[in-house]
Amino acid sequence: MIRCHESIVRRNVREEIRKAAEIICQAPKTVALTGAGISVESGIPDFRSVGGLWERFDPMEYGTIQAFLANPEKVWMMLHEMSALMKRAQPNPAHKGLARLQKMGKLHNIITQNIDNLHQESGATGVIEFHGNCRTLVCLSCGQRFEAEKIEDGVTPRCDCGAILKPDVVFFGEQIPSGILPQAYALVSSCHVLLVVGTSAEVTPANTIPYTAKMAKAEIVEINLMPTVLTKSLTDIFLQGKASEIVTELVREVQRIMSEGEVT
Repeated sequence: MIRCHESIVRRNVREEIRKAAEIICQAPKTVALTGAGISVESGIPDFRSVGGLWERFDPMEYGTIQAFLANPEKVWMMLHEMSALMKRAQPNPAHKGLARLQKMGKLHNIITQNIDNLHQESGATGVIEFHGNCRTLVCLSCGQRFEAEKIEDGVTPRCDCGAILKPDVVFFGEQIPSGILPQAYALVSSCHVLLVVGTSAEVTPANTIPYTAKMAKAEIVEINLMPTVLTKSLTDIFLQGKASEIVTELVREVQRIMSEGEVT
């Protein structure tokens, strides 16, 4: 009975993937919104999950801009662990699949809440980063930027001017980079499909993106391991499972439809 149930569930997922592929092939413009869930299979756990950084480092002590300004050396204790995770991580099939959809002309832009640079490393272009990118460091005193790869492990990085450098990411209490939100809103307000991958859509302001897309009559295709606040309220097609597996199957189905000329 268990195997029969699993077979039915899997068959239903395949049918939903087919439907999602069809609307993506038909859509003049598709945009993706990604979150921590897409990078878990690359070895970067959600900071809020069990075993995540916030389980061992109080975000109020280590994750706010006020904490960094007050005691950057202390905050770098956490940042070194974060940097080590990011350096080891490699794009997984979900990142590569979205990049493939772009090359096929079926995905226009990616809006991400992640700071790991894995979309770009997979070959994606037009990536809009809500929370910055950990691969660069910025000096809050003089504004210089540096490549994070040049920084020695375990050594608190300093600028030429002597100030301690900060990862070029958005800490709690900081505003997202200027112009990012209007750019994201403009994209989703004109898209026909929003592909939501690996995000619970609970963090402001990125959580407003699906609602903006829905108001513009876009269809919402959600890929998540578990249902979210979006699943019953906004999502048109929910594809439950690991991002790498679902995205791979979705790309394969889009390729099949395009090759067979079912949708122009």
